[in-house]
Order: sequence, then structure tokens, then C-alpha cells
Amino acid sequence: MDHTHSTTALSLFQKAAQAGEFLVTAEVAPPKGGNPTHMIEMAATLKGRVHAVNITDGSRAVLRMSSLVASAILLQNGIEPICQIACRDRNRIALQADLMGAHALGIRNILALTGDPVKAGDHPDAKAVFDLESVRLLQLIQKMNQGFDCNDKPLTDGATDLFAGAAVDPQCASWSGLQSRFERKIAAGAQFFQSQLITDFERLEKFMDKIASVHKKPILAGIFLLKSAKNAQFINRCVPGVNIPEHIIDRLGKAKDPLEEGVKIAAEQVQIARQLCHGVHMMAVKREDLIPQILDLAGVKPVDLVVAK
Repeated sequence: MDHTHSTTALSLFQKAAQAGEFLVTAEVAPPKGGNPTHMIEMAATLKGRVHAVNITDGSRAVLRMSSLVASAILLQNGIEPICQIACRDRNRIALQADLMGAHALGIRNILALTGDPVKAGDHPDAKAVFDLESVRLLQLIQKMNQGFDCNDKPLTDGATDLFAGAAVDPQCASWSGLQSRFERKIAAGAQFFQSQLITDFERLEKFMDKIASVHKKPILAGIFLLKSAKNAQFINRCVPGVNIPEHIIDRLGKAKDPLEEGVKIAAEQVQIARQLCHGVHMMAVKREDLIPQILDLAGVKPVDLVVAK
């Protein structure tokens, strides 16, 4: 395998981020089981529409295929992954092992996460690890990119070259907590940020003006496809820190075709986000194939996959 080719051909997300383009990413869950066909089909519908596809790592502490392996499968299919790595399930030895493996496979984009609590998921009796959390994981990636492990011992077979990002929640109740955590992630080397799903765009605007604008790192607003009023109510109940406003739930409830209305709402939110920040992170659980339609409605053009070298 020609490693030089695999590393340059598919680090378009990093190039687009550094060129200041409007970034579009989308989230796809790995398979539950050994067959990746459905994941590949969903991700393939996004080709040419997004800069990269996020592969979740046991999101909500629910069991799925390894995000590292699922990301490698996407890469083999010509789709650039952002591999999410959560601290919940691995200690620092395993985290470093996976990060070296990601680099060797040509996976360049990593989203460093603390991880959702085990109790939230489908294996509540599993043992949580949390040896590190997201800020320390970012610091670790920074060290490995400089050629050292977490004990400052040299990586004798070469440094990693990983483009690390982090999560941000502009709707976090504590403003000072939001600011200090965001700034700690910047200091630890975060190069881009993807947000939780946004419903309060005034709050996003305030975050961009007062906190993010100083640091010049791309912020991608989380845009979530709501499929029905019931779906929106479920999210309000089950997703911490998210409050979908009543007027949106009403719109979905009154619509003849709630899914079509959900697509319209998501497109409107993409348009608002375009005025405020550097990109959007699209989440359409089990209907990733509708993301191109949302982007079309919002007037977001296909991604130029030939980024100037």
C-alpha cells in the first residue's frame, strides 16, 4: 500500500479547515454486528456533499463496532472519516495504541471525547475506565504528534500526524464553565470543534462573538434532523442539555408529512448557522441519505473535493 497516497488523498477536511472553507461533516454510526454494508451505503450517499464523516465511538454508551475499524472501512471506500475516540472504555495504553493504529491506517482526523456514562447505555454493568478525559486526550495527541508517548518517551517508529478536534456545547447552562473548558481544549491542541445539536441560535451567536471569535478555530454547529414531534419529545427527555423548543414540536405535530417538515427545519437551521459559524455537523440518525436534500434546500453547494495542494 502506498502510504504517501493514502495520507494526502484524504486529508481534505484539514485542508478545507485551514483554508477557511465552510465545513460540512455528518455523523454515521458503525454497524451493530459484523456486516458494514449498511454503514457504507449511508456514508456513500454523502460523497461529494461533506468534507468528512464522523464515526461514533459507542455513542450513549451503546455497543457498536469499533470506531477505528469502521473509520478504516470508510477510508477503503474513498470516504474521509473523522474517528471519534472516547476515554470511557480504554486506559492510556489502549488509547495510544489506537491512535498509532489510526495514523498507520491513514486516518488523520480524530474527535477526542470523554464519552457518555456507562449507566446511560445498553451495558450498564460494564466497568467504566475514564483513565483520561477529553482535555488530557487532546494533550496526549499533541505529544504523540511531537513524537513522544504520554511518559515523554520517544516514539521510536515515528510521530503521529493527527488532526485533533473536540466537542463543544454552546448551550451549556454554565457560561464560565463553557468558556474555561473551551479554552482548555484550545490550549491542549484542538484544531476544530463540533457542537452538540443546537436549538438556541442566539446562544450560539453569543458564544461565537464572546468566546470563539478570539481563537480562530472552526466551529461546526450540530444540526439534527427531527423526524416527528414524538422524536423531538424523545430527544428532550433522553438527551441531556438539549431543549427542542415547543414551536418546533408544534410545527412537526401539525405537518402532513412530519419527515418533510423536519428536513425543512434542518435546512433553515443550516442557513442560520452559515451566518454565525464556520460549518455544520449534520446528524440524521438512520436517515443519513436525507442529508444531501437538507443541504440542497439550504443552498449549500457540493463540496469541492479537489482542494488545492
